[in-house]
Amino acid sequence: MSPRGAGRGKDWSKLDESDVRVRPGRGTRPRTKRRPEHADAVTAMVVGKDRGRWTCSLEGDPEQIVVAMRARELGRTPVVVGDSVDLVGDTSGKPDTLARIVRVADRTSVLRRTADDTDPFERVVVANASQLLIVVALADPPPRTGFIDRALVAAYAGGLEPVLCLTKSDLAAPDEIITAYAELAMPILVTRQDKEPDDVAERLRDQVTALIGHSGVGKSTLVNKLVPDADRETGVVSAVGKGRHTSVTAVALPLPTGGWVVDTPGIRSFGLAHIEPDDIVAAFPEFVEAAEECPSGCGHLGTPEDPGCMLDTVVADGSATTGRLDSLRRLLSSRAGLDESQREQGVE
Repeated sequence: MSPRGAGRGKDWSKLDESDVRVRPGRGTRPRTKRRPEHADAVTAMVVGKDRGRWTCSLEGDPEQIVVAMRARELGRTPVVVGDSVDLVGDTSGKPDTLARIVRVADRTSVLRRTADDTDPFERVVVANASQLLIVVALADPPPRTGFIDRALVAAYAGGLEPVLCLTKSDLAAPDEIITAYAELAMPILVTRQDKEPDDVAERLRDQVTALIGHSGVGKSTLVNKLVPDADRETGVVSAVGKGRHTSVTAVALPLPTGGWVVDTPGIRSFGLAHIEPDDIVAAFPEFVEAAEECPSGCGHLGTPEDPGCMLDTVVADGSATTGRLDSLRRLLSSRAGLDESQREQGVE
């Protein structure tokens, strides 16, 4: 008797589950959790993104550019400009070739923002930058200290060193802004339209630096001077003092002296919903220990908002200056959105 008909003479009333053979469907077959090791993968830095394709620089060499897609095993893992990734496949960089991103390395720093202060969804703008160059015009449009404060908060919380760049000093003096941020011991660079930004170029040498600033402050003009081949359109400031957006996506550009500058889109909002007060305090080492003694939920703003805040004791015992604490609390207030006039300066 053939195997197909072997069971025809059986007593079906005596069968049990051991006699039933079920072939698993495609959706129920066990899948291995093992993933390819990709031992032959090469390391690259993401320097641009456009519609599901990432432009990568092999080993950080601007002469070796490869276009890649995200491998299926990464799922929806976010990949942003500045990320260090591993590539497999065709990494020749020839036209119409496509590599695959199979790994994203842990990030050393992140520049993040939310759409506004009520939006819980944070967006990583740039990864692994060592510095954040905050570009602010001294005139046309006028400087906005609220925006500077918010950018400082994002830098401190994300692990980037903030550097303030004041442009258009041929139109207005920088003294007032420099004095306002003196207590932060932050590098401040001053440029003018009729001179080359040599100090800025030296500061950016061999670093990965993210640039941030409102439209019209001269950010794209600065980038064009730092990277002559950047081919970025220069924004034209309108009569009402608001520049139109000239950069639409973040892109990393190689500096002639070494390093990268990441030009980000013109910012119209800079929400900080993802940042906690202690993230900011961590950038002020002299206050960290006292902050640990504060009541639970303390915003470290002092009286009347936080009457039990212990940060005042650091100034009282001479371990920090009053100006230093005032600077810290100004940043905390900007993060909390308590100073409405300052908040309006920070967000268009």
